[in-house]
Amino acid sequence: MDIKTASALRRLRLVSAPEAVSFLILLVCSVLKRTTDFNAVPVMGAIHGVLFILYVIFWADAWNRTKWDLKTGIVYFVLSVLPTGGFFAERKLRREAEDAVVAARARREGTVNA
Repeated sequence: MDIKTASALRRLRLVSAPEAVSFLILLVCSVLKRTTDFNAVPVMGAIHGVLFILYVIFWADAWNRTKWDLKTGIVYFVLSVLPTGGFFAERKLRREAEDAVVAARARREGTVNA
């Protein structure tokens, strides 16, 4: 894995958890708006919107660089529109990055011809 691919995956991983948190906070703000006089939806909506757009841009970049199959690309996109999906995406991307590091070390040491 080259450095640009690794950095694309890292950017996607780093934005996925904050995007999920902002989605959950937006849902809480929506409920509070309906039940109380507290209305933070415009602010949280904007924050979540920016994070979601960043997630989609980073997802497209990662998909382009890693050459994921259609199923993997769709799974990462669907995780972005689920309220807690960003947490699962972050965990999955972290495992993928760790596996790539282990494979690179094994190739460098000559243990595996992968």
